Amino acid sequence: MSVSIKLSRFGAKNSAFYRIVAVPTRSKRDGKSLEIIGSYDPHQKKTVVDKKKFDKWVANGAIVTSGVKKILK
Repeated sequence: MSVSIKLSRFGAKNSAFYRIVAVPTRSKRDGKSLEIIGSYDPHQKKTVVDKKKFDKWVANGAIVTSGVKKILK
């Protein structure tokens, strides 16, 4: 089973925030996630990431999407 680290959208229509989650690659954007790794609030430009969880998933072969790469720079 291939796993990817991607953004999952939450919040209201004009005040969205995102969770950084580990999900199976073929699942939907807001589908069931394996683990919540962090969050991103674009209005406050605030990113919170659990580095240990992120490194664990990447070490196990998880694919990081381009959106998450941009946020973590």
